[in-house]
Amino acid sequence: MSNFWKSARKWLPGALISLAAIAAILYFVDLDRFVDAIRSANYWLLLAFAASSVVWLAVRAVAWRTLLRGRASYRDVFLTLAEGYLLNNFLPFRLGEVGRAFLLGRKAKLGFMDVLSTIVIERVVDLAFSAAILLSAVPFVVGAAGAKSVAIVIGALVVVGLVVLYLLARNRERALGLFDRLTVRWPKVWKVGDDFLAPLFSGLAILTDGWLFVRFLLWMTLNWAIAIGQFYIIILAFFPDAQPVWALFGLGALAFGNAIPSMPGAIGTFEGALAGALTLVTHNESASLALAVTDHLFGYLITGIIGLYALSKEGETLMGVYRQLRKRQEG
Repeated sequence: MSNFWKSARKWLPGALISLAAIAAILYFVDLDRFVDAIRSANYWLLLAFAASSVVWLAVRAVAWRTLLRGRASYRDVFLTLAEGYLLNNFLPFRLGEVGRAFLLGRKAKLGFMDVLSTIVIERVVDLAFSAAILLSAVPFVVGAAGAKSVAIVIGALVVVGLVVLYLLARNRERALGLFDRLTVRWPKVWKVGDDFLAPLFSGLAILTDGWLFVRFLLWMTLNWAIAIGQFYIIILAFFPDAQPVWALFGLGALAFGNAIPSMPGAIGTFEGALAGALTLVTHNESASLALAVTDHLFGYLITGIIGLYALSKEGETLMGVYRQLRKRQEG
């Protein structure tokens, strides 16, 4: 029982938030109108959205491989990326990022922390794009003034985070030396920190390579441009008179909504954040929810097919990877 409550402290808050979001959705949404919205959607546009999702994944793999300095094959990077999203969709504690660092490190014979550092950079840059997109859309959205303040704060924190990471990359020897001096009296802390920080700082060295980082940013810009375009496509499938700014606002709100603690796959919080944002501009909560649910299902389907294919080729299963990751964390 004590082990159960120890574990529950990690997953229970996210589960409660997801359940609260689902309860709110069921309370406010007319389910009959929700079903009608799905039936009346433009299925040709939904097919185009699915195809563009694969393109988005392919470009994201190029961006990640750029951060990795081409030390892993594109095939391995692409399939591992899908595996990571698959793990996030079905496993607790958002293990997808840790999982893809573990899986790609094993395939390409790279250090775990070396790979994980590239994922940290990728996620920080994602937050920067999210803040910029939300900030650009908020002035055109009535009644969303509070979102502007949130985006500004998060954008500022992201900039500070990038600066800190850059300074650590430029001064990693000094940072490691300071850590050694501070933890010399605690050998176990020193050992864990040294094993973690040394390869992490080494991976962050990409931030000091100006041209390489610029190339990464260019690929990320293209990746987010594709995301905006494909998001506009799925909005048009449900709202033929949609404006492009709706895609910016919905995508920006969704990015921050996904950061909220939740059950695996952001169940409830994904739909709540996206449907809530779109309801502000469409004034149609049922169709907005239908769009959010469809978007989420496509994400499960596309990453599920590619991710399960990749795992099967490697002789792995979801639970097998989960056990390996838990064992690594406990070790």
